[in-house]
Amino acid sequence: MPPMPSPKPAASGYTAGTTSPLYWCTYGTPGAPRLLVLHGGPGAHHDYLLPQMLALDGVAGPRELLFYDQRGGGKSRTTDHAPITWRTQVVDVGALIQEFELDRPTIVGYSWGGLLAMLYAAEATRDDALPRPIRLVLVDPAPVTRAFRAEFEAEFARRQSGADVARMRQELSDSGMRERDPEAFRQRNFELSVAGYFRDPGDAKDLTPFRVTARVQQSVWESLGDYDLVADGTLERTAVPALILHGRQDPIPLASSQAAAAAMDAKLAIIEDCGHVPYVEQPEALFSAIGAYLSA
Repeated sequence: MPPMPSPKPAASGYTAGTTSPLYWCTYGTPGAPRLLVLHGGPGAHHDYLLPQMLALDGVAGPRELLFYDQRGGGKSRTTDHAPITWRTQVVDVGALIQEFELDRPTIVGYSWGGLLAMLYAAEATRDDALPRPIRLVLVDPAPVTRAFRAEFEAEFARRQSGADVARMRQELSDSGMRERDPEAFRQRNFELSVAGYFRDPGDAKDLTPFRVTARVQQSVWESLGDYDLVADGTLERTAVPALILHGRQDPIPLASSQAAAAAMDAKLAIIEDCGHVPYVEQPEALFSAIGAYLSA
């Protein structure tokens, strides 16, 4: 089945305050308090979070949701071949906050976007050019150390090569869908390519497909090097209230989010029966927890 269609944004355009134009769009309730939403990747684009993440409007009163495609991905592709680093992405977040005059914004970051939000908050404590956020909501953030990232990569590879995914791939191959309905075949093939993120790979369905720009993904991770945001004091330096949500069966180690929560003195909410995609797997638990946090 194709994914649920997403509504058209209330407004959209390209930033003028960044060194490379970045595509942005807004959803939700115009004029309501804004949430800045950072998608995963790196090198992906915002629309794979839709339409499910639009439920953020209403979890704690009306909200206007500001999404954008991070530099190098989606509609923010660039012909500049200079490496895109984590610092590039941090500067872009600050420029976007300033351009939209977000006064001490709440930042919601998913996966890589969660890690980017942590990096941004930490840098904002020592760079007056970066407006400081008031709080962070970090949904299954990317690993906070290179060692945790290695664990994630090994676990994801194990799941992707498992019997369940192999069976579903064979079923797709035998279905004749490639010839009968090429678009549906591409949709299902994409879903199987990300099935390892889910607690139950059978739940990887009706997803909005996305593409990752490999050059961007590689350059951002390379810029972090052999990173450890706990040991080097980065997470302690964020100095901003935060809620970290983590699916119990996420291939990203729960220990990563536990370490982050301890270093940041953040609240940690574990979502049961859930992998890396709570807005699909356990939306009620996810948005209830976020609503409670934003209402406190």
